[in-house]
Amino acid sequence: MRVIKFISLAVILLAVSTLAFAQDKEQAPAQAPTVKHVPISSVSATSGKEMYNSYCAVCHGKDGKGSGPAASALKTAPPDLTALAKKNGGKYPSAHVAAVIRGQADLAAHGSPEMPIWGPLFSSISQGHEGQVHQRVANLVSYIETLQAK
Repeated sequence: MRVIKFISLAVILLAVSTLAFAQDKEQAPAQAPTVKHVPISSVSATSGKEMYNSYCAVCHGKDGKGSGPAASALKTAPPDLTALAKKNGGKYPSAHVAAVIRGQADLAAHGSPEMPIWGPLFSSISQGHEGQVHQRVANLVSYIETLQAK
């Protein structure tokens, strides 16, 4: 009888300690999200939408509102690209958007490890052909204009 009680007690203690250990694992603090940096892949220079979806949507979101899947991992929230015209007196600031994309505008987050400067990256995938870089930037700027809130 003593042996059965001892075995029963041992099984109960083992079950309780297993449950306690499992609960501790579940309550472990979640790691902060991080952004995985990957090499740029070449996407058609003729499609602003395709470039936006490949290069911009991960942070700015497919809708341009700054809610992409990587946005929560950034120190600085991505801006709402749908409000650019509204913030500029109703006129879409295409020259400024092009300057930001090329890395020629003074932006705190742009060019940091969080926000790449796309001009040199576009140049690298275009083998230095400035005409193709210009086409990429122009088509991307035009697509972002279509995202503006009406």
